[in-house]
Amino acid sequence: MNGSAEMRIGEVAKLAGTTPRTIRYYEEIGLLPAAGSRERGAHRLYAEADVERLTELLRLKDLLGLSLEELKELVEAEGARAELRREWHGGVEDPVRRRQILEQSLTYTARQLELVRRRRDEIAKLEDELMTRRKRVRTLLRELEREPAGR
Repeated sequence: MNGSAEMRIGEVAKLAGTTPRTIRYYEEIGLLPAAGSRERGAHRLYAEADVERLTELLRLKDLLGLSLEELKELVEAEGARAELRREWHGGVEDPVRRRQILEQSLTYTARQLELVRRRRDEIAKLEDELMTRRKRVRTLLRELEREPAGR
């Protein structure tokens, strides 16, 4: 795939491992920008960057087990951080504004970390529960093995 190739929604869905319906819904709720090239009555056309963004969204959603609302929060924070980076690298001279940019970036990063840590803690809790169950079953198995046969 080259960077300038435009694809239809079915191709994008196939490449990202999802459905056209999911893509449309993600656009509707603001997780994905509406397809770039589209004339009235024509098919939506997508670029490679759209496939990459969609793939990343799906990966984050699956990896972290996020709701769509949480995913949107994570993406919005990343978008805000990207905007701050662009401003920073654009050569902000004012030391007050430079401090504001860094502080805002920290705030967005803290939100993202909170979300990731919350998920990590939930996974750790589930792991502990499963390990306790496994231990209990192993104990029952050992007790069963000690019982005399034919009982």
